[in-house]
Amino acid sequence: MSNPIRKSMVWLGLADDQYEYDEPVEPISLVSPAAYPRATVTPLPKRQVVRNQVPEMNEILTVHPRQYRDAQGIAEHFREGTPIIINLTQMTESEARRLVDFASGLSTGLRGRIERVTSKVFLLSPEHIAVSGEEPGADSELEATFTD
Repeated sequence: MSNPIRKSMVWLGLADDQYEYDEPVEPISLVSPAAYPRATVTPLPKRQVVRNQVPEMNEILTVHPRQYRDAQGIAEHFREGTPIIINLTQMTESEARRLVDFASGLSTGLRGRIERVTSKVFLLSPEHIAVSGEEPGADSELEATFTD
């Protein structure tokens, strides 16, 4: 046992001092790649995404949801690029919060914006719609509750 690496491994406890492992190593036989059948690959059709094409805006949808399940209709219209005004006055406070959370995630996921118009009215605007008006001040942030 004159190999210094072997002595270090024994000292570290990584190898046994009593046994020598000089077993003959058999060469690994390589299997030719032609032995395996190849599957055919069907390329997916490429969709041409045109970012500069903006859908024509000819309507703003106003919704008065009564239950949280009305959120699906809001999402369908928003995905089509329609700005939506959501009036939450007919909903309970807990469901209104859920719907605002949903609308916030929807607008973020589709690169749009959500803005509070009044305490229970929100505007969802798609990415291609510019909304102008006053900048919200610090006071409006403090009164951001659903109560009147």
